[in-house]
Amino acid sequence: MYAYIKGYVKDIESDYIVLDNNGIGYLIYTASPYSFDMDKEYTVYLYQYVREDEITLYGFKTIDEKKLFLKLISVKGVGCKMALPMLATGSPSGIIDAIERENILYLKKFPKIGDKVARQIILDLKGKLAKSDDSSNLVNDELIEALKSLGYKNSDINKVIKNVDSSLDIEVQIKEALKLLLK
Repeated sequence: MYAYIKGYVKDIESDYIVLDNNGIGYLIYTASPYSFDMDKEYTVYLYQYVREDEITLYGFKTIDEKKLFLKLISVKGVGCKMALPMLATGSPSGIIDAIERENILYLKKFPKIGDKVARQIILDLKGKLAKSDDSSNLVNDELIEALKSLGYKNSDINKVIKNVDSSLDIEVQIKEALKLLLK
């Protein structure tokens, strides 16, 4: 089992990269291959998928993306080829927020995710993703962006964001932050 590989990107295709490590080229499927630059060194966090007729590597730029991917593929009916496009077309914070708020419509926008699978994802993962510090940081990032779009300065936002409960829905967080900003 591989945890990560550090190497240089030698090829970029629509759904994978080839990472050179000591003269060996590893074909790694990734959510966003074009976010990598040719001939630049990266540490790619890996998940190795093994079946009787296939060994496949899935790679992620951050450990948080890998953790979310592993949670998604633990859901009945969601495989690697379904979870990877979710990470490619949606932000991790958006996916976590949709699961926590039971937003079935958001989840159904991903390829091959229907009503039944979306409900299963919510059933299996709700409450299991928002407990980590990483996902609360992702939600805080969403709150910061929302307040910036309303015209508030970073200095003002940073003063009040510490006093907003990150376990609340994003809409409630925005209301709480606005109350604090108006004081």
